[in-house]
Amino acid sequence: MVFRTEMDSLGPVQVPAEAYWGAQTQRAVENFPISGLPLPQRFIRALALIKKAWAQVNLEQKLLDEKVAKAIIQASDEVASGKLGAQFPVDVFQTGSATSTNMNANEVISNRAIEILGGERGSKKPVHPNDHVNKSQSSNDIIPTALHVAALDSVENDLIPALKYLHAALAEKAREFDDIVKIGRTHLMDAVPLRLGQEFGGYASQLEHSIGRAESIKKNLGELALGGTAVGTGINADPKLPPLVIAKVAAEMKLPLRQAPNLFEALGARDASVEASGVLKTIAVSLMKVANDIRLLGSGPRCGIGEIVLPDLQPGSSIMPGKVNPVMPEMLTMVACQVIGCDAAITAGGLQGHFELNTFKPLIAYNLLFATQILSNGCRAFADKCVKGLVADRERCAELVEKSLMLGTALNGKIGYDAAAKLAQEAHKTGKTVRQLATEKKLMPADELNRLLDVRKMTEPGA
Repeated sequence: MVFRTEMDSLGPVQVPAEAYWGAQTQRAVENFPISGLPLPQRFIRALALIKKAWAQVNLEQKLLDEKVAKAIIQASDEVASGKLGAQFPVDVFQTGSATSTNMNANEVISNRAIEILGGERGSKKPVHPNDHVNKSQSSNDIIPTALHVAALDSVENDLIPALKYLHAALAEKAREFDDIVKIGRTHLMDAVPLRLGQEFGGYASQLEHSIGRAESIKKNLGELALGGTAVGTGINADPKLPPLVIAKVAAEMKLPLRQAPNLFEALGARDASVEASGVLKTIAVSLMKVANDIRLLGSGPRCGIGEIVLPDLQPGSSIMPGKVNPVMPEMLTMVACQVIGCDAAITAGGLQGHFELNTFKPLIAYNLLFATQILSNGCRAFADKCVKGLVADRERCAELVEKSLMLGTALNGKIGYDAAAKLAQEAHKTGKTVRQLATEKKLMPADELNRLLDVRKMTEPGA
């Protein structure tokens, strides 16, 4: 490999000749060969668009030469597009301020801008990574700003639409299954009847609540630390400029962004990220419930509950011919577990706000964006590959509800709780249904018994 020599404040560094990054990025690559996981492209995109907006404002304020500013703007657009994605190799597990990632962006944008202007890559002329690309900025304010922008972008444009998509699929099944009476279950044991549509309506409501929870975190994620620079005081930045930068980023990304009212809080704490992660965890818990119920209701096909039939998607066993597994619910439950794990890491990271700076930002950014991404993708895949293809086994539902010993609950008002309990116990011992045994014992006229044991009416007792 061919190298070029670059200098930073610590001395000379050998950088791959073809790399757009520079000395500080190279040091980070060598210092942090930890996971092989870089920060997500969505984060890099947000970072690049913030750099672009700063260059635009600095140009408008005549703080940057026009040629330099326009080259930075063009280079930032290229980074934001993902065109230079391979030029961001810095590991997630790096310096806690993510200064390495900020300098990675500064160096890549600087060198690409130099190239645009016909200069020599690595020369820092005529575009310097600190003096020009990073002008009026600090890693300490621009990284948390990029974190919030990227997270809000992901919630607004990926997660909420995905939750709405799954909600619509579940709501449609609730309507489709509304006339099917089945047995309810509490404590995993037989309970009184309900309709399959009511059960799915509960799942749809969980998604509706999840959408509301996701909407609620947008307010605090929209607060940005930009303008705080090193410790929140705004040193080396004109306080009039950050709101102008934020307005440009908000317009380009179509997001509700604003400067945080207290920049010391915005730098020192990552509470909004912890809050957002807590919401993602709650959504994951909801999805775990829905996915588990669906795979249990579809268990079988002959020796399980089998009230619904899941789509056959792929062979389920390398040794058992004909076996088909509930792979989509299993996928979604694993997604839920991972999101809960991400929340644990984010919570621990949020605890590391010492004095004027939280120093776990790369970890928080990676996990928050990863959790949002897999929740979004998981919801859509589950809707398409599972929920939309669900079919109810009407005969199985009717068979199980008629066999249930808990139908005796409807007789409480006529024969009393103790007598109804004895009836259920005897039915269980003899293998007979509650209806059969009550008929044999002539506990009441047939028409009254049938009226009380009308399972459809049991599902809407207040009607």
